[in-house]
Amino acid sequence: MLTVETISKVRFALAKGESIRSTAEKYRLSRNTVRKIARDGETEHKYPKREARRPAIGPYMEKLEKILEEESEKPEKDRSSARKAYERLQQEGYEGSYSAVCRYLKANRRSSKPAQSAFVPLKFEKAEAFQFDWSIETVELGGVVQKVQVAQFRLCHSRMPFCMAFFRQEMSMVIEAHIQAHDFFGGLCERGIYDNPKTIVGKILRGKARRYNVRFLQLASHYLFEPVACTPGAGWEKGQVENQVSSNRGRVFTPMLKFRDISELNAHLREQMLCFSRITPHPELRSLSVWEVYEQERQYLRKQASAFSGYTSEDRRVNNRCIVNFDGNFYSSPCEYAGKYITLRVFAGRIALADGGRQIAEHERSFEKGKYILTAEHYIPLLTRKPGALRNGRPFLEWELPPAIREVWERLSRYTDWDRQMSQILSAIPVYGLEAVSVACEMAIEDNAVSQGVVLNYLSRLTDDAQGELISVSEALRLMKEPRGDCSVYDVLLGEAACCAKIS
Repeated sequence: MLTVETISKVRFALAKGESIRSTAEKYRLSRNTVRKIARDGETEHKYPKREARRPAIGPYMEKLEKILEEESEKPEKDRSSARKAYERLQQEGYEGSYSAVCRYLKANRRSSKPAQSAFVPLKFEKAEAFQFDWSIETVELGGVVQKVQVAQFRLCHSRMPFCMAFFRQEMSMVIEAHIQAHDFFGGLCERGIYDNPKTIVGKILRGKARRYNVRFLQLASHYLFEPVACTPGAGWEKGQVENQVSSNRGRVFTPMLKFRDISELNAHLREQMLCFSRITPHPELRSLSVWEVYEQERQYLRKQASAFSGYTSEDRRVNNRCIVNFDGNFYSSPCEYAGKYITLRVFAGRIALADGGRQIAEHERSFEKGKYILTAEHYIPLLTRKPGALRNGRPFLEWELPPAIREVWERLSRYTDWDRQMSQILSAIPVYGLEAVSVACEMAIEDNAVSQGVVLNYLSRLTDDAQGELISVSEALRLMKEPRGDCSVYDVLLGEAACCAKIS
């Protein structure tokens, strides 16, 4: 086989005037080979590649082509591996090796692979833009394997990342993600680059024109950034965050993350983003880390002193059980609002009830279905008219009361009128407070005199002592000499009484 070095030596020898015979003898080549080198002027001899022989796989090439055609119609992530193709051929009677199938598939995929798309490199100035995208990841929360929606941000200049997990992709989650990203970065950029999710874009118009969600426009106006939507199906227009989604899936979410709840997961994600930025060199400014470039960019970000009210609102009617139904779950309202319309404020992790702008109740939001999230204090005013509700009332069955009140409840349950007595004690909680009622119950238990009257009496004495004020006494009324007991005065009175009796 002729090498490049041998051809080079032959060409040098011929250039010096050596004959073809002497050159052929010197390098042990045939004279025809030397003549070919001199005639063609090539510096490298290329040998035609022979077609590979496939004696074992030959009869099954048609079936293998059919398998490849079926797989090409599927998304790339759902396509079968070479091992699956090999097993299917074995079922057809194939007795060849697995490596032969792998070589054939590799050559076929290489020849059928489409040409790679070309892109224009982009450059962003400090605080010019950030990119946003959602990803779906699998984690274990509280021992349950489930999928979470991860909001991913990336500052385009410094490449500083931020991630936050949610249970859904709702408008309230979008708002909360931007609020937390603003606090994490210390501000936001002039523009935000997005896909076209329905939570953000209400309607796609001609070109780059979009009709955005009104609440999202309020968010953008508060933090002073301009939303820019990508062309539908053109994810490369926000390629930085698309690459971040892919890299985070392998770097952060593999192996599967396991935490007690989503708040612990988000704390871990925040810490991971900080660690990543400190150890990763910037792709353009290689002498600096992502964190160092971010510190230079941070002072140019647009920071707002006040936080945006991260909720969506809607009007709901409270039913006669003092319950508001939202997203398949049931939240309690103060009983005085039964049958009335209130405003439901939906946050990313909580539900707030408001009346005329004034918040009247708040609950932790549940993402399950059919859950009752009830506050017992909302139903206490009803106990004076319906004391029997203590027996099976859903709000009171799981009420976590202080130990003293719970013990009084258990002691009174021995009496036939325990529900009436206990309802009177519980009705004092909105007036005096839970702590004061608990102290009064402790005093009644210490005196072994547990009853409605005793507890309320102690409660009245506690509150009277706490609310009483010292009366200032003027100097004119202040005693100058301390009085002392003198029983001789009574003897004088007794003597006078005896004299009066004799005279009469």
